[in-house]
Amino acid sequence: MDPDVRPFREPDTDDVVRLWRRCGLVMPQNDPTEDIAMKMRFQPDLFLVGAVRGRIVSSVMAGYEGHRGWINYLAVDPDLQGEGIGRAMMGHAESALAALGCVKVNLQVRTGNSAVIGFYRSIGYAEEDRISMGRRLTGAS
Repeated sequence: MDPDVRPFREPDTDDVVRLWRRCGLVMPQNDPTEDIAMKMRFQPDLFLVGAVRGRIVSSVMAGYEGHRGWINYLAVDPDLQGEGIGRAMMGHAESALAALGCVKVNLQVRTGNSAVIGFYRSIGYAEEDRISMGRRLTGAS
């Protein structure tokens, strides 16, 4: 199933937050509305939503800092997973990144999320010998 893919618009906020919650992407330390607001201040054209029959059923945030591309918040309505929507969204995000000159895309998946790891493997992503590290600059630790 191919969704109608377009850039995120502000009126999409509530639908996207609901989608992220249904997909288990919202963590206590992240305010999804603020995450959306931050993305809209930086490369908003790389925040995409997918709709089926006018209803938002998927999202993906991409970013590029001139060296590597990143994928965040890939979400597909749980009732529609396995229909090719995630693959389509990733294709759109990868194409947008490639158009900017990006040659490699990175993403992070929580270690216990075997279904999502399997999905990314099925579309050509592989685990790399890296340790993911992070540090919050604001908010909770």
